[in-house]
Amino acid sequence: MRNLISLADLTPAELDHIVRRAVSFGRDGIVPKPLAGRQVGLYFRKSSTRTRTSFWSAATRLGADVITFGPNELQLSTGETVEDTARVLGQYLDALVVRTNGDVEEIRRLGSSSNLAVVNALSLDEHPTQAIADLATLAEEFGSLDGLHLLAVGEGNSSGAALALAAALTPGLRLTLLCPRGYEVPKETLDLAAELSDGKALVSQVVSADEVDGPVDAVYTSRWQTMGVTKGNPDWLKDFDGFQINRAFLDRFAGPRTVFLHDLPAVRGEEVTDEVLDGASSRAWRQAHHKMTAAAAVLEWCVRGIQS
Repeated sequence: MRNLISLADLTPAELDHIVRRAVSFGRDGIVPKPLAGRQVGLYFRKSSTRTRTSFWSAATRLGADVITFGPNELQLSTGETVEDTARVLGQYLDALVVRTNGDVEEIRRLGSSSNLAVVNALSLDEHPTQAIADLATLAEEFGSLDGLHLLAVGEGNSSGAALALAAALTPGLRLTLLCPRGYEVPKETLDLAAELSDGKALVSQVVSADEVDGPVDAVYTSRWQTMGVTKGNPDWLKDFDGFQINRAFLDRFAGPRTVFLHDLPAVRGEEVTDEVLDGASSRAWRQAHHKMTAAAAVLEWCVRGIQS
C-alpha cells in the first residue's frame, strides 16, 4: 500500500505514470477491474460534488466496494485518536479517501497504517488529485506537457499550490501563477517546488497581468472564495478587480490553440464569464470528467502499484 497525500511525495516518474494512466482511462475506459474484491472508504468532512462522486465512480468502475463516511460518522468525532482509527480501518479497508479542508498533517496521521492506502482529496494547503486531473486534461488536449505554458489566475489556493508542485515534477511544463497581492501561493510552496526540481522548475508568480509573458497554451482559474475558508477583509472582492477571465482577458493571452480550464464549481460572473466557461475554448467539463479518471489512476496506483 502507498499513500498519495502530497504531490511532493511522488517522483516525476510516478506522477507521469499516474497522469498517463488517467489519460488512458479517459480514452479507453476502465477495463478490466483491477480493484475487484477491494474496499475503499470515502471520508468527507466538507461539502463536495465532483471529488466525492468522482472517487465513488472511479472506485466502483475499478471493481471495488465503497463505503462513505460523513463528518460525524467516525469515532474521531467522539475523541478516538487518528492513529487508532487508522489502525482499525486498515483491517477493513484497502484505501481511504479523505477531504478535510484542514491541516494535511492529520491526513498523514491517518496514513500511518501500513495496511491502509490514504489519498488526500483536499486539504487546506493542497489538492493533489485535482492537479492530476488538470495535467491529464492538458496531456489529452496537446499530446505532451513538455513545452506547454499554463497561466493560473486568481487566489493562490490549494489548487494553485498543487499545480506548482505538479509543474515542478513535470519537465518542460511552464506555470505562471497570477495572483492578487496578498493572495499568492505561499513562498514555502514555491520553495518546495524549486527543491523538488533541483532548481529547474519553470514556476513563477506575479501579481499583475502586465508581468505575464504570453501567449499561453491554457488559462486556468478557480473560484475566488475557497470552500469553507472565509477572508478577513469584508471588501476582499475589490482585491480581485481585473482578475476575471472574460473574452478580452482570454484573447489577450491566446495562442493558436489556447484552452480554458476551471476546477469547478464556478461562480459565474465572478472569476469567469458565461461566454468563456461555456465557450468553444473551454475544457472545464472534460477536466471535470478527468477528476474521475485521475481518481481511478490514483486508487489503482495506491493499492496495486504501477500497472501497464
